Amino acid sequence: MLKTSFNDKWSFSKGAGGLSLSRSAPEVEITLPHDAMILEQRDPDCINQNNTGFFPGGNYTYKKKWFAPKEYENKNIVLEFEGVYMNAMVYINGDFAGKCPYGYSNFYVKANRFLKWDTDNEIKVLVKNGAESSSRWYTGSGIYRNVNLLIGDLLHIKEDGVKITTPDISAEQAIVEVSTFVQYDGIVTQKAYVLTEIQDENGNLIASDKTPVTVFSREPVTIRQRLYVQEPKLWSVEVPNLYVCYSKLLVDGKVIDEERNHFGIRSLSLNTRHGLRINGEVIKLRGACVHHDNGVIGACTLERAEERRVEILKEAGFNAIRSAHQPISKAMLDACDRIGMLVMDETFDTWDSCKTDYDYGLFFEEWWEKDLQAMVEKDFNHPSVIMYSIGNEIPSVATGNGASLNRQMAEKLRSLDNTRFITTSVNGWLCIMDRLGEVMASFAGEGNKGASAPAEQLDSNEINTVMSTLLGKMNQIVRHEIVGEVTEEAFAAVDVAGYNYMNGRYEMDKELYPNRVICGTETMPNDIDINWRLTKANSHIIGDFTWTGWDYLGEAGIGKIDYTLDESKAIYGPYPWYVAYCGDIDITGNRRPASFYREIVWGLRKEPYIAVQRPQHYNKKFMKSAWSWSDSISSWTWPGSEDSAVKVEVYSDAEEVELLLNGKSIGIAPAGEANRFKAIFDTVYQPGELTAVAYVNGEETGRMVLTTAGKGLQLKLENDHEELQSSGADLAYIMIALTDENGILQTAADRKVSVTVEGAGTLQGFGSADPKSLENFCDAERTTFDGKVLAVVRSKSEAGAITVTASAEGCATQSITIQVL
Repeated sequence: MLKTSFNDKWSFSKGAGGLSLSRSAPEVEITLPHDAMILEQRDPDCINQNNTGFFPGGNYTYKKKWFAPKEYENKNIVLEFEGVYMNAMVYINGDFAGKCPYGYSNFYVKANRFLKWDTDNEIKVLVKNGAESSSRWYTGSGIYRNVNLLIGDLLHIKEDGVKITTPDISAEQAIVEVSTFVQYDGIVTQKAYVLTEIQDENGNLIASDKTPVTVFSREPVTIRQRLYVQEPKLWSVEVPNLYVCYSKLLVDGKVIDEERNHFGIRSLSLNTRHGLRINGEVIKLRGACVHHDNGVIGACTLERAEERRVEILKEAGFNAIRSAHQPISKAMLDACDRIGMLVMDETFDTWDSCKTDYDYGLFFEEWWEKDLQAMVEKDFNHPSVIMYSIGNEIPSVATGNGASLNRQMAEKLRSLDNTRFITTSVNGWLCIMDRLGEVMASFAGEGNKGASAPAEQLDSNEINTVMSTLLGKMNQIVRHEIVGEVTEEAFAAVDVAGYNYMNGRYEMDKELYPNRVICGTETMPNDIDINWRLTKANSHIIGDFTWTGWDYLGEAGIGKIDYTLDESKAIYGPYPWYVAYCGDIDITGNRRPASFYREIVWGLRKEPYIAVQRPQHYNKKFMKSAWSWSDSISSWTWPGSEDSAVKVEVYSDAEEVELLLNGKSIGIAPAGEANRFKAIFDTVYQPGELTAVAYVNGEETGRMVLTTAGKGLQLKLENDHEELQSSGADLAYIMIALTDENGILQTAADRKVSVTVEGAGTLQGFGSADPKSLENFCDAERTTFDGKVLAVVRSKSEAGAITVTASAEGCATQSITIQVL
């Protein structure tokens, strides 16, 4: 069916109906996608607490008027919602038309029976996210993904009705199988043709097939065609070649419906001898777990936002994404296809037992099959998707009933798509929480570190707190025979055993379960080098997915370094913390030190990297969680700390590294894999140049220099796009930095920056990576964090110019111009 955007000219208001006779909240005109939660005032007393970063939930109403011309009366008209969080209820002209409880599923609402012709129709969507808490992380609220209008004849190709597979591939030829699902809502029997055409990236027709089909009233029909592509260009991470499949439905020689799908030709294989192979080549997954929010613009899912995240992740060395813990957006899938990023798409964080009071567990039993199918239909033609995960850390998989449900879900997935692999992401700790005392007792006399932990932390049943508390016992616990016993049946039902925080079992399970293929579906940042060594050395381990690749809103402070030593706060940050603060890449898209360390461990960077621990905390005692990195940044600008002691971390794969300050050697220390790719130096801060030099066999292999920022504070604006499309949804990301007169980042002069946006654009979001700022993303004034702040500008629907102006105290005002075409 013909698909057009249905995003513009909606009205938005707080509240979601009911029987109240009081006057409704004022309506504001908006353009979708739209995140209502990011507009809420954070509240230290809200029920969501650190789960959402102290953003409260809410109930909201979205309305749109749409004129339905008389000639559409005999058309098939469908509304597509790519994601509404959550409990979406759709009404057309006051009549209930459809609903979807799950906030991450793509769903359709057939509109015909509710429409009035040659007049305006009211589309109303009620969003009910006011029951808190509905998630363990920031979800956003409202219609945060695209809405589309689909219009077709009564005889039409079904929504998501074209399925493309490539079952046989050689260098000379590839077979492309296309299944087209046709529906007919008319009465008189029709004779039609399905014409399928395949074009290459340059628009050249390279294969086609035309098949006749007789269609009867209300009887769906599937047309299967085999097309042959000569000398195919394969899709891979390195070279993501794409083809386009045009599916046309013809009656009496006239095209009455058409679908366009891009796809890639690639093969997948999996075994214990070679692990995962794509197109016959072994590939190890350098994976990033990512939540769905887009940082300073909240959960709002715009194509450029998703594309930018994929670009930055790939530049940092990642080749795979795990959508933790919900189905990934269509926009991010498209970006992964184009850029070359593998995807593990995950279904649910909860099954039939809730992890928070009002989460998807309330709806799972009635909805899981529909939502599983929605994910598969969304993913099917995307070559980037190589694996499905049917759940994250589901405790019940350790029981007979849970393992049986795990098997049902795996078999349901196979019936929908047998071309990809299936995993279930299991946390052995969570599976034995009710027997943790028994497990810990078995370690008596072995120096039980957990014995000194606060009792309320061990008894909390909050898995992240317990894991951090018993961090020193992690491998010992997961190696316990009980963990193997209770996870055995769940892993037997899937193709890949997903190990969350169980690298202690990687090699022992090779002996215990010789037919098991393992993926580290969620791992800790401080185990980067250990995990990668095990992944490289063992063919049955196909990859490692770190928690997390990109920092996110919610689970506030899970990666913080806490100098207050207040154990009552456990691992989470109190208000005003709102960011997890544990990603390789911060919420504005800047790489943190852990990202460069990972790149070195992976063998993708030869130059050393310098990270300096904040000198004001030198040798202070601190608390950290299992997801914390050191409290460091890559800066040698610390005014007020002259002659103070400071720790300097140097990451390198070289045998040894030398650290020099203003040309004078501080010392030489071993590095490389034998020393966990890290050398730590104690020195005294003096302004100037800090240099790290890497050596192998006495020969320099690379160096890095940090220079102290000097005089002349100024604003520097870096814009990632000089031209935007007049779609009402294109974005420009403008990184605003404080620098000296030579362009060196000034990390120690943070101040408020004001931004104005004039012309054919609006300010979509404005913020920094500060994990506990009291400011909000909707203001035009924000304070820099370590010298930077990010402005996101959204195009309007008309062509013109956008002028973005930034100003700050002590700095000359700076402006840039963006053209909207």
